[in-house]
Amino acid sequence: MAEKQQYQIYHTINLIPEGKVASYGQIADLAGLPRRARLVGYYLKHCQATENLKWHRVIKSSGQIAFPPGSERAKVQSENLAMEGVVVKNGRVNMKKYQWTPDITDILYKLKF
Repeated sequence: MAEKQQYQIYHTINLIPEGKVASYGQIADLAGLPRRARLVGYYLKHCQATENLKWHRVIKSSGQIAFPPGSERAKVQSENLAMEGVVVKNGRVNMKKYQWTPDITDILYKLKF
């Protein structure tokens, strides 16, 4: 079961387009795991660098980067987002502007588990 949940979460994260972000809760919902935002965080914390996961596109629902301000990981996430055209100001992203809103094709075909 855990392996399937991990697959669902990673697959959903990798669907976030360049220049967009999604919240932990949004990923959980789209992955078919409602109210499991912390599980998304758990799998992101334990993912391997070799998995080519676009982890930097996942942030808090408030638009804030989850890592402590000034930390190395917060800096890397901010830089990765900036390279994709996402503006990060004071550790926060404007969710109204950059939040991923999957279209019906994504929901019906790409998120099918």
